Amino acid sequence: MPSKLFGVDLRLSSPNGERQIRSERNTPKSSPRLSPRNSPVTDLRRSSLNAMDHIKRPSLAGLKKTGSKKEKKDRSLSKDKDGKDQRSPLTQKSVKIGMYMESPPVLLIGTPQQSPGAIISGRLQVTPSVMEATIESMTMYLECTTSTKRPVSDRCRECMTQIDDLFEWHFFTQSKTFKAENGVQELPFSHMLPGTLPATTHGHIGSIEYSLHVKAKASDGQWIEFRRPLSIQRALLPGNDKNSVRIFPPTSLTLHVTVPNTVHPIGEFPVYCKMEGITNKHNETQQRWRLRKLTWRIEENEAMVSPACPKHIGKVGGEGNGVKHENTRQIGWVELKEGWKTDFDEGVIEGEFKASIDTTTKSQCGMEAQNGLKISHNLILELVIAEEWAQNKKTTQPTPTGAARVLRTQFSLNVTERAGMGLSWDDEQPPMYEDVPVSPPHYQGEHTTIADYEGDDLHEDVEHMALGP
Repeated sequence: MPSKLFGVDLRLSSPNGERQIRSERNTPKSSPRLSPRNSPVTDLRRSSLNAMDHIKRPSLAGLKKTGSKKEKKDRSLSKDKDGKDQRSPLTQKSVKIGMYMESPPVLLIGTPQQSPGAIISGRLQVTPSVMEATIESMTMYLECTTSTKRPVSDRCRECMTQIDDLFEWHFFTQSKTFKAENGVQELPFSHMLPGTLPATTHGHIGSIEYSLHVKAKASDGQWIEFRRPLSIQRALLPGNDKNSVRIFPPTSLTLHVTVPNTVHPIGEFPVYCKMEGITNKHNETQQRWRLRKLTWRIEENEAMVSPACPKHIGKVGGEGNGVKHENTRQIGWVELKEGWKTDFDEGVIEGEFKASIDTTTKSQCGMEAQNGLKISHNLILELVIAEEWAQNKKTTQPTPTGAARVLRTQFSLNVTERAGMGLSWDDEQPPMYEDVPVSPPHYQGEHTTIADYEGDDLHEDVEHMALGP
């Protein structure tokens, strides 16, 4: 092995950086020490680096960060005139805001056209964190947030989320001082929610949420915020069962189906089916249909119109337009091969089964909003029937003909929350003054008098007293 290559010593070196020259006979010999900085290898590396100085790496300062799609739209009240954020997580807030709801969970009874609405009431709790805290203004907003998972522009927050203020509470117009010695101070509020509001919905392509958003401005310029989600549900009152009839030409089969008027996301509901005309009798023979399999499934249909913000309004063809998206998913499915009765003499097949919505699918109740979000449900039935031939004298020995059909039909379902007792707020309140009925008529003379009884038997034994004629 050569000892030098291109002027570089290839012999072994010690861990301390001192090169030791060894002979082929393994006889140690002393050699002058070389500094690692002045070694030929170091000089070779420096020359190669200097030759690549013209190649520059990109700077990280020029890279831009992309905003997250899930970032929620925030109000601009927490920023000053220059657009700088005044909030600081390390700064102690002068007051702490809480909320106590007095009203029960919001439940709208009936359809949007018939519902009288619901009342919300509560108390806003303000707790000072310092000895004296001065609040210049305090406003609470009832917000409705509409979000879509398929916006017109993927990276635009305004296309993805729209916030509408349904109502505002201004608790005081002038500055108010809260003292720590007074403890928690409460500010009551109430509002009548209209019955036309869509229920809280979390769909696969769109959602509607409500919240109570409180913003307070302190005297030192700080903004104190508090947000509490508000769940609004709707319940349809149960009614008579729905009876539907389906005819399947060119056959003579007729299907009668009975389903409940309302269906709930949790729990089972009965479905009654009756098929007529399964037997076609001749002089000596008969042709009949036998039910082999019945499959039912529940589908949830969701439609959403994604609006465009003023920046991307040109993509949808002008103001007021949007892009419609649809999504269909299965939220319940069962296949049945038994559970019905067949009477070929009467030509009838009838049976009843239990259907339900799978709770793991997180289904939503049916609703329709003015912003384009609509959710509906359908019950789909598929019946597989096979044709048979038999003699009238030997009906127990049929012969399959090999013909089969698949009968498919669907029925709309009203999926809603449970109504409980079904009493709205106007039915629960006590009677008003004008609702009190007219008092009984007066006696003669249009007045009633009370006279003292001065009889001698008043002081006698009570047991011997008796009512006179």
